[in-house]
Amino acid sequence: MKQIKDSFTLDRLGAGKKAFVRGFTAEGPVMQRLMQLGVLEGSEVEIIRAAPGGDPIEIRVMGYCLSLRKAEAQMIQVEVIG
Repeated sequence: MKQIKDSFTLDRLGAGKKAFVRGFTAEGPVMQRLMQLGVLEGSEVEIIRAAPGGDPIEIRVMGYCLSLRKAEAQMIQVEVIG
């Protein structure tokens, strides 16, 4: 996967922070699930909160909240907004 300047994986984004999705390392069923949930390249995501240890992570995308496993969030490359 091509590295994007000033980007990192979604699991490293702190609560209350917003970012744009810039890429994925996910494939197959995991990628399909993310797409079905609206986690698409270019979409805006916001971290609502993370459980102790960072698993699961609650995010807001396309106006609704969903939970991702830490392993899934590690497959999503984001760029911070602002």
